[in-house]
Amino acid sequence: MRHLTTQELEAGLEEIRRSPREQGVLEMIVRRPETDAREKIESGELSAEDGLVGDNWKARGSGMTSDGSAHPEMQLNIMNARSAALVAQSKDGWPLAGDQLYIDLDLSEENLPPGTQLELGGARVEVTAEPHQGCKKFVERFGRDAMRFVNSPTGKKLHLRGINAKVVKSGTISVGDTVRKLS
Repeated sequence: MRHLTTQELEAGLEEIRRSPREQGVLEMIVRRPETDAREKIESGELSAEDGLVGDNWKARGSGMTSDGSAHPEMQLNIMNARSAALVAQSKDGWPLAGDQLYIDLDLSEENLPPGTQLELGGARVEVTAEPHQGCKKFVERFGRDAMRFVNSPTGKKLHLRGINAKVVKSGTISVGDTVRKLS
């Protein structure tokens, strides 16, 4: 995969900014059954206890908790589908970002502050305050310019790298589901 330059990435900002604000679409679901493994699925179960069922979030744990257990505020990683499309350049590359849900919805701080709930399929999730930032793997897969782009002041404001969320109502989700911001 060719890594885009800063200029190429910045040229895509207007398309990302056109993301719907109130109601969008779940474009892709990706399970991570083990480290570096990705499974695109058409539907799945979101569980308040386990996150995306079949994903390794709970088993993998977190270096951000005192006991190494899974971080409850980082149960789901959600990325704006337009941002993923820009950095990955093709839908086949989206899973490399490492997120579970790819949604065509404005994920900006202004639109979805922590505590905002989203209804998708039969489930409901809540945006958490934990930041979601790129890592070494993101740089390897999409390039240093992409990392700087998503973590720039504009990138952070728009949450181009994505957001963290937790499941507050378990249920089935499917690609194509409407994602509705709840007030």
